[in-house]
Amino acid sequence: MQNKIPGPGSRKPVQKRPTYSIEAVDNALQLLQLLRDVGTLRLKDAAAELGVAPSTAHRLLAMLVYRGFAVQDENRRYVPGPAMGVGPAGLSWTRQLCSIAQPHMELLSARLDETVNLMVRVGTKVRFLATVEGGNVLRIGDRQGTVMPADKTSGGKAMLAELDPALIGQLFRSHNAGIGGDTIPEADYGPFLRELESIRNNGFAANFEGTEEGVSALGMALHNRAGAVVGALTVATPSTRFRKVFDAGLVAELRESCRQVEIDIAANPVEEVS
Repeated sequence: MQNKIPGPGSRKPVQKRPTYSIEAVDNALQLLQLLRDVGTLRLKDAAAELGVAPSTAHRLLAMLVYRGFAVQDENRRYVPGPAMGVGPAGLSWTRQLCSIAQPHMELLSARLDETVNLMVRVGTKVRFLATVEGGNVLRIGDRQGTVMPADKTSGGKAMLAELDPALIGQLFRSHNAGIGGDTIPEADYGPFLRELESIRNNGFAANFEGTEEGVSALGMALHNRAGAVVGALTVATPSTRFRKVFDAGLVAELRESCRQVEIDIAANPVEEVS
């Protein structure tokens, strides 16, 4: 949502490169950013990006592997490790999904004059892949790259609703969920499962200020040709305007847009989310 214009002296200072930066630390952080945003990294590409010898890049990557921030796949490429917390957004199929969804998101945003988001689920989180902002002065801003709890967002709940309840338990009631701070308390778990059942029956999920104060959203899952969930589209509005937009046919508009996206996905196969 757009913020008010800050008063004198309230602006956040521009970040400057520290004069005391340590080159090796800076290089390691750049590699972390690459892994987060690109998803896969070859040794020679890492060396070229940093402008260092392959042996130097190898030592840096070996340390990231040691600390759990990276792992090597069967092709010797480096991918994000468990310590990164959330999987990559830049894999080829997610770029393809963005390309397919973008024109439909633009049309939907133009029809509603509201903000439309595309997201994927990575475990217990969702990552926003793309945003098309509405034209209202009071609107929800760009969320691209943002990571949020899947059980709190409308798109996340729409995707979770299509999972087997046993898998929901593994995601939110396991030891790993506790380590990551994603455990749903016992008192809330039953109501959450009932909410997911309702979402399955209705075909859409809602979020009323569950992630941000003053923001409400409606979300629906996107499927590939095999019927597997590959992402979700959401429409986000200021909470004060949500009821008006909903009553004006939000569900039908979003459902038709998802249908059109899925037609294009069927013609351009997209993988299932993890």
